Formats: sequence, C-alpha cells, structure tokens
Amino acid sequence: MSRRLVEVENLKKYYPVTAGLFSRHIADVKAVDGVSFYIMEGETLGLVGESGCGKSSLGRTLLRLEEPTTGRVLYKGSNIMVWDKRQLKELRQEAQMIFQDPQSSLDPRMTIGDSIGEALLIHGIGNEQERLGRVEELLKRVGLEPEHAMRYPHELSGGQKQRIGIARALAVNPRLIVADEPVSALDVSVQAQILNLIMDLKRELGLAYLFIAHDLSVIGQVSDRIAVMYLGQIIELAGRTELFDHPLHPYTQALLSAISLPDPHQKRKKVSLQGEVPSPVEPPPGCRFHTRCPKAMERCRREQPALRPLEVDHLVACHLYD
Repeated sequence: MSRRLVEVENLKKYYPVTAGLFSRHIADVKAVDGVSFYIMEGETLGLVGESGCGKSSLGRTLLRLEEPTTGRVLYKGSNIMVWDKRQLKELRQEAQMIFQDPQSSLDPRMTIGDSIGEALLIHGIGNEQERLGRVEELLKRVGLEPEHAMRYPHELSGGQKQRIGIARALAVNPRLIVADEPVSALDVSVQAQILNLIMDLKRELGLAYLFIAHDLSVIGQVSDRIAVMYLGQIIELAGRTELFDHPLHPYTQALLSAISLPDPHQKRKKVSLQGEVPSPVEPPPGCRFHTRCPKAMERCRREQPALRPLEVDHLVACHLYD
C-alpha cells in the first residue's frame, strides 16, 4: 500500500522588495502564500497555473533550493526545513529536479558524461569505472547512445539536452523528482517523446513526480492528481479524471475551456477571463481571483475562501460552493 512520501503544510515563500540608498525593505512578493498538499509514493501530482503564479518557486522551495519564509515540508515524515547540511546532502540522493531550460542547466565547459557523473562523484557512489558504466546505462535509458558522453551541450538538440537533464536527475536513484516545466522549451513533436519517457521511467522505477506546467493538456497526460495554482495559492485539487470531467473553480473551468478537443464535432463553451493577473506584491483582498472571475459576488471581494473538500478527494477554494 502506498504511503505519503511528501507532505507540504502551509508553505510560504516571500521575496523582499527593497528601495532607496540603504535597500530598505518596503514590501514582499508573495510567490507562495500558504500552500498545503501531499504526494504519494509513485504518484505524479501535476501543478498547473499561469506564468508568474509561483509554481517554480514552490518546486524549488519544496527541495530547499530556496529557503522558505514559513511552513513545513515533511519527507517520509521528517521536516526537512530543520535539516542541516549533512541531512540535506542525503536528501539530494532522494529528491532531484529537472529544470525548465535544458541549455542553461548544463555547464557548457563540461562534457555530457561529466555532467551526469558529477552527482555520483559528489555522493561518493562507485569508483571511476563504475561511474562510467552508470553514465552509459543512464544514457541508454533516456534514449541516447554511450558516445554522447564525450559531447558538449552545444553539440546537442533541445530534446537531447532535456534527456541529459533527466539522466542527470536519475543518476543517484531518487524517489522524488520535481519536473519544472520540462517540455515548455521544446518543439511539440519532441514534447511527446519527453513526456512518454517521463511516464515510462515512472512505471519502471516507481518514481514520484511533482510535474509543473502552465499547459493543462500536458499536465493531463502525465498526472494522477492535479493542483491548480493562482497567485501563490492552490485553488483546486482533484484526480485527473475528476478535474477534467467536473471542474469546480471558475479559473479551472477557464483553463479547460482553452484546450482543443480531439473531435472537431465536439464543442466546448469558451470562458474568457478579463483583465490581467494582479501583482503578487499586493494581491487583492478576499478571493484573489475575484478581479477576473465572471461569477464573483460581493463576498468574494471581502473573504478569502479556504481550500476544503467538496467531494471525495476533490478540494476547491470558492465561495460558490459554501
């Protein structure tokens, strides 16, 4: 029976805004503002939302690549937010990240083999010969050839670079991978190949993913459950089928209405959102979506709705269902 691998409790990540000669602190960018969820062993939790809603900040804070403002992240029941450097080094073997831009995440001065093998060297895994064998094994697993180990990043295509990013994340046999928009910088034809690879690795290795994307159609291909994020907060969370068949939050309904249906004879009512996403420095009072919501009520402008279960395993933060 699967158990919870990760539990996030009221996580916040604020970035200070400074001004003046002495860099006086005048405000905060509330990138992640009170987020809670869990990820089961072997599960893919999709995280979707518009650019700038805090998805990447959440993923990086989850792994303590950035320090949180407040909140807890429990990994196998232990709060990693109080771990020291030695414990965090051990966490790096258990939890890895695939970055959005495969070009900038690779050192142009290092060969592909050195980039993949670096984690093995840092964690003292195997001797030199064993590390070389592991690099070749990983290259084959992600659909590349052993000779790619001698090449440099500029000699590879975008899809090949992302395969290298995946191989590097797999090097230390992690149990959790945070995939931060891993296909957004790739051509559509290459996206499908990378998504298939990610799903195959999940089945073969029993990996758990936090899969971050702004495209709900991509999220729907790989996720078991989906969390919808808006302006630093999760506003709906449900199983993939449940979310696609019965979206509750007006924002989720708008995101789904933008997805093209495979059958040209099927029609989906388009939901157009008015206005721009508010600033995370000064989010609106009440429900943060009320400034763009076609169903907003007076209460939405005053009270912030709590994320609560409306149906079995379907949570939503919306006053329409009170």
